[in-house]
Amino acid sequence: MTDWRSGADLSVIKARAELLRSVRAFFYARAVLEVETPLLGATFGTEPAIEPLRSEFVGPGFAKGRALFLQSSPEFFMKRLLADGCPSMYQIAKAFRNGEQGRRHNPEFSILEWYRVGFSADELMQELGELMRELTSESALPIVYQRYADLVQQHLGLDVFEADEKQLAKCALDHNIAAANPNELDKDAWLELLFSVVIEPALDSNVLTFVTHYPASQASLAQLDQDDPRTALRFELYYRGLELANGFEELADAQEQSERFEHENCRRRAQGQQVIPVDAQLLSALEQGLPRCSGVAVGLDRVLMCLLGKEHLDDVLTFSFQRL
Repeated sequence: MTDWRSGADLSVIKARAELLRSVRAFFYARAVLEVETPLLGATFGTEPAIEPLRSEFVGPGFAKGRALFLQSSPEFFMKRLLADGCPSMYQIAKAFRNGEQGRRHNPEFSILEWYRVGFSADELMQELGELMRELTSESALPIVYQRYADLVQQHLGLDVFEADEKQLAKCALDHNIAAANPNELDKDAWLELLFSVVIEPALDSNVLTFVTHYPASQASLAQLDQDDPRTALRFELYYRGLELANGFEELADAQEQSERFEHENCRRRAQGQQVIPVDAQLLSALEQGLPRCSGVAVGLDRVLMCLLGKEHLDDVLTFSFQRL
């Protein structure tokens, strides 16, 4: 007999409801507008590390069908709202990614995304830290900031800007890391693998750790750091051994954004992945004008895992992928 029951017991279901209430109260107190955007889109982000779940509409005007994507983030739609004059905003939504399933991944997950008009990446990190302290009820929860390049040097003994694929492959071998298709991995793919396997587990799980200044090649939607254009104003938040958030100071230049999309599609093609149609609607919105802003996406299921001390996403989801 199959197990038809929820993976989350009633106490967890109630804890999720309280988490959502607390998040909404946090933003209500700051006069940040809640919005809702489509889960279906005509296109998808081009980032090679994320694969889309696809759908199709067949109906009036599209008798032969219209290809659609289930969104991995509400980001592009929310930026279109910002360009159209909306103020600082947030959204709680479902998001989807193909090929991700396991202890820390589910193809369908809950995401909190918000954009702060006029905020720098530093100011947004501060606000995210305030939210996490409120959700954990730990007002003095320590916060540390570490640059990506410093972590790579400390834990891998490499200069992230000078290391090439050959050196990174050797580093992986030295750490007994086997890649499924090593000949198809470019520099960023090797870095992402090494960071997740070697560096992430070494971060202090008892503090909020912001990893900042990612290599520019790993931040196609972020502004570059004017003081060091090899890096971008992108950050990720880690806590209790989990990556919880990804954010950045938003790129507003339509031409540069278009070039980055094309570059990522070249990476996808080189790695045998399907090319994604570029989002022309987003580029038009950027041409109209995106206000100076910073945005961040937070994985709410993982936040709930941290709050409840759970080890598997199945413990905090009513019906995870394995229970469908």
